[in-house]
Amino acid sequence: MSISPTQAQRRQRATGDLRAGLPVVLIAKAGAALIAAVETTTPALLAGLRELGVPQLAITARRAETLKARAYDGDLARLALPPDAEMDWLAAMADPTDDLAVPMKGPFLHLRDGPADLHRAAIVLAKNAYLLPAALVVPVPDASAFPYLTVLSVDDVAGADTLTLQEVVAARLPMAAANAGRVHIFRPGDGGEEHYAIEIGRPDLTRPVLVRLHSACFTGDVLGSLKCDCGPQLRSAMARMSREGAGVLLYLNQEGRGIGLANKLRAYALQDQGFDTVEANHRLGFEDDERDFRIGASILGRMGIKAVRLLTNNPRKLAMMEAQGIRVAERVALHAGETDQNAAYLAVKVAKSGHLP
Repeated sequence: MSISPTQAQRRQRATGDLRAGLPVVLIAKAGAALIAAVETTTPALLAGLRELGVPQLAITARRAETLKARAYDGDLARLALPPDAEMDWLAAMADPTDDLAVPMKGPFLHLRDGPADLHRAAIVLAKNAYLLPAALVVPVPDASAFPYLTVLSVDDVAGADTLTLQEVVAARLPMAAANAGRVHIFRPGDGGEEHYAIEIGRPDLTRPVLVRLHSACFTGDVLGSLKCDCGPQLRSAMARMSREGAGVLLYLNQEGRGIGLANKLRAYALQDQGFDTVEANHRLGFEDDERDFRIGASILGRMGIKAVRLLTNNPRKLAMMEAQGIRVAERVALHAGETDQNAAYLAVKVAKSGHLP
């Protein structure tokens, strides 16, 4: 019997390998390449990649802007790795921690010939692994020469299936907000992070349901961080549902606006240097917000919820619900937890991210 991994399994295996410091093989129409995430590259791995050819560095346009490199491919920049470049230089290209101390890292040799499909897919995989969005790419003539490495195509990467969600289990859970509560666990088709639907009471599905899409925030929800308003928003939303007798809170595992906890803490360190939350994300190489709110709409659809009263200040959530066929009957403002420590953060969300007052 022949058993081969599915597209989703290959993709998940590849992100796990990158996190563990293993390269993976990517295949595109124009050829193949070994790729490695800069964050988990070791001196030994870098030396091994150099034995195969001249490594190319792929960084996002956001990171390129900070480094004064040119993103000739629009969303990314391809740079030739200097022959004398060591790990310190490579790490500094990916991690903005010391940008202010060492602002100039060029001159750069930009690569512009040929397609950038392999480089683009490499960055997507690094992001999926919650690593810094920077990758090494070494073109190779024969992908089959690496039988022990995970092999996948750029189509495998582009075909991420986060919207096909299967309900794994649901169980009654008495909570402070509602004695009649239930928690549902949903698992996406790509084998990625699970997401949770928390039912308060018994929502009437024939009427718009009070709903909150809440992104996981370990620092705010668990540690009581004063840098954000996440924890208070979570508790305020559940309290509102408790008062009204019913509601659904979706707890989506998209920490740090979708960049992961480690990168969120890197952004916090940059904020301590004087950058606001949006600027910090850009210096890291990410967009303002990397979350996919279609996941929330998919869960609501699986639960039979077709219309919502959405607890949010974020217009992107409103637009995404409507685009995915979930009618937003009402936007319910949610303001809680403003502190001296997060006042500037909340102001930036209004000024730069378009949040509603």
